Amino acid sequence: MVASDIGMVGLGLRREMLDDFIESPPSQVDFLEVAPENWLKMGGKFGKKFKQLTDKNRFICHGLSLSLGSPGPLDVEFVTSLKSFFKTHNVKIYSEHLSYCSGSGHMYDLMPIPFTEDATKHVVGRIKQVQDILEQRIAVENVSYYAAPGQEMSEQEFTLEVLKQADCDLLLDVNNIYVNSVNHGYDAIEFLRAMPSERIVYGHVAGHYEESTSLLVDTHGADVCDPVWDLLEKAYDYHGLFPTLLERDFNIPSMKEVLSEVDIIKRLQSEFLAKSKGVA
Repeated sequence: MVASDIGMVGLGLRREMLDDFIESPPSQVDFLEVAPENWLKMGGKFGKKFKQLTDKNRFICHGLSLSLGSPGPLDVEFVTSLKSFFKTHNVKIYSEHLSYCSGSGHMYDLMPIPFTEDATKHVVGRIKQVQDILEQRIAVENVSYYAAPGQEMSEQEFTLEVLKQADCDLLLDVNNIYVNSVNHGYDAIEFLRAMPSERIVYGHVAGHYEESTSLLVDTHGADVCDPVWDLLEKAYDYHGLFPTLLERDFNIPSMKEVLSEVDIIKRLQSEFLAKSKGVA
């Protein structure tokens, strides 16, 4: 999947944004992203409005409950329902978190997968099973985490091994790299450069909460900070342009304010293109 297939700048769609996008879709937004779990069984007026939007716009799905690292069996019925949903709404890209959220029950949170060889093999097998059912590749997202129980390898090594062995794609979350680099004391640039350019299908930027100078919490509830914008600019330098989406999950400001951050992504992409063409 190349960038031009889905546009260059995206926005996470929330239910409260539906009317704005139907009545006056912003020209600077090339694609939209939703969590399929929030729309799979949506009917009534919201379901109709959603179909109205997916008929006219490019959509990506970013899942919340596939639970790739779970020790329990894969929810095959759920994956099958996703396949039908993607066909109905013409969704070409599906991403999920490289984490887990279930065991004997659902935890409603994204928990870190242990960075071990056994966990790598387990996750790889589940990704392959999902891809076989969907009959398409999926992308996994590098996630923020706050503890690494039983760690045998680095986050970077674990992520690269999963991508290679599962032969899947990458959703590059720039904010998560920054958050983890602060919380765990690693070099964000080194991690960023190590990611395989050919597997990046799109990226995320978002805001976070600064609990202290050494603890950042990935909230998606604040403006994107300057170090994350700088890291996104570096990501384009190292990997070339890729579709990039702004996440804002709560504390959602006016659409004008949201779009001002979308415009920053546009500007960074334009500046990269100018540099690559030798334009001063």
